[in-house]
Amino acid sequence: MKFFNFHLMPYAHADLKAIAEHGSAWVTYSNSHYDPEKGAELYHDYLDQMEFADQLGFDGVCLNEHHQTAYGLMPAPGVIAGALSRSVKRAKIAILGRALPLVNNPLTIAEEYAMLDNITQGRMIAGFVRGIGAEYHSSGVNPAESQERFAEAHDLIVRAWTEPGPFVYSGKHYQFRYVNTWPRPYQTPHPPIWIPSQGSASTIRWAAKMRYTYAQTLSPIAAVARFFQLYRDEAAKAGYEASADQLAWSNTIYVGETDKKAIKEAKPHLEALVNYFLKMPTEMLLPPGYTDTASMKRVRAVKVTGKSQTLEELMASGVVIVGGPETVREKLAEYQDLAGFNTSLTKTQFGTLPNEMARANMTAIAEEIIPAFRDREPRPASRQAAE
Repeated sequence: MKFFNFHLMPYAHADLKAIAEHGSAWVTYSNSHYDPEKGAELYHDYLDQMEFADQLGFDGVCLNEHHQTAYGLMPAPGVIAGALSRSVKRAKIAILGRALPLVNNPLTIAEEYAMLDNITQGRMIAGFVRGIGAEYHSSGVNPAESQERFAEAHDLIVRAWTEPGPFVYSGKHYQFRYVNTWPRPYQTPHPPIWIPSQGSASTIRWAAKMRYTYAQTLSPIAAVARFFQLYRDEAAKAGYEASADQLAWSNTIYVGETDKKAIKEAKPHLEALVNYFLKMPTEMLLPPGYTDTASMKRVRAVKVTGKSQTLEELMASGVVIVGGPETVREKLAEYQDLAGFNTSLTKTQFGTLPNEMARANMTAIAEEIIPAFRDREPRPASRQAAE
């Protein structure tokens, strides 16, 4: 299994009471609560953590894009990726991902990713997302156009990477007299494309058809297993057998000296993440037109963004893994076999977790967990028994 250190870069100094009063950490939580001096210090702590992940032997570092929220301080993940592109010497750099429908010029993303791919000499992973519903409130883009804008932007970017220019592009949402992207990507034909999602069936079907790596985000492990099985089923319809390397689970892991100590240490910070940073009303998460009714019901049923939960509940449903080294190894192996993934996108810092605790957690994962899974692959017999 491969392990990527996935960082959300939250504003760890957020006033949780004020978030509750505003109804969400997204869109409506006033930026008057942001302290630039504390925020600047967090940026440096977080960059240091991702460089530390490279030194510890993680296979990659992951970034993402969110807007107008204390949940993540990365409205421009390319800026963070650029800062890491020379200091991270070995690990891959994955942006999971840029929200394609929110931009009016997708060629800027083609250029940005190509630059990063060249600077890292082929260690770039290109993540594309539609962006969660809250992004459409903050950007003013019509959520009903989300899927078609995503598809058109994706097609244009791939053409810009692979088709010699200049050429003319005329689509429904984007028109260019000249498409002639410089530089070209370092990797041939382009960086690997990964598609994270909350569980939209249409996104899973499309990712499987395109043979892209699919990443499932923050869901109970039973739901993750179902989403990954849908991907495998769709791959079979497309004429190939999906490999475990095409499936990535975005999780949160905390390793302590013992189960009891780990739970005590992680509890306030993970509950802050789920009950404050992530929480939002349904109309913000899934605005009208963003997805079809069936997908909306499915996503809403499994997501942790609408209700308060204790750490114990999150552990019981397999949203997070917290415990001593042996417990974490046992749970991760169980979940890998159940869902059939071979990449762990692991959040080692979460919510209000302080820098020193995050670094200790990263070290514990690198020393106690990663070596046990380095050559491990999911065992289909366990998954079939669960089904």
